[in-house]
Amino acid sequence: MKKLNFVLVSLVFVAMLGLAPFATLAHGQERGTAKATIGSASVSLDYGQPSLKGRDMLKQMPVGGVWRIGSGDPTTITSDADLDFGGTRVPKGKHILLTRLAEPGKWSLVVSSKGAFQYEPSARIAEVPMELQEAKDSVETLTVNLTSKGGKGVIEIAWGTSRLTASFSVAK
Repeated sequence: MKKLNFVLVSLVFVAMLGLAPFATLAHGQERGTAKATIGSASVSLDYGQPSLKGRDMLKQMPVGGVWRIGSGDPTTITSDADLDFGGTRVPKGKHILLTRLAEPGKWSLVVSSKGAFQYEPSARIAEVPMELQEAKDSVETLTVNLTSKGGKGVIEIAWGTSRLTASFSVAK
């Protein structure tokens, strides 16, 4: 009898593990990644991809508010080399990316050592201004792109008709 119970519990556990990814997707927690080689550094981003569902989320951000970018687990940047964000050295490794609305229309990108769900100013490593542009086409699902342009890395956050961009380089 004990062996039968063990087998049944094991089967239920295996079935739950197999269904876990589908449950995550059903709740809008799909993950996106972006990778690029910037100079000599391999850089990658990992982020949650929420959908707008008729909302304009970026326009709902209060002035001074910090957005953790995406959904679910925090948005992260990982690099195998030190990076330079606006003259501030960010050590190689994994860090959290956030955005901050300094004043209407003025966003900044924050690199943090922690603070995924609540911004902790003491954990801020670097903060650089972001350029805000409005696009004609709307992006339903949050997308973060990472590209290399002229030896610099460019991060673009696209959601709705808003496009937020910031750049960085490999530290010397």
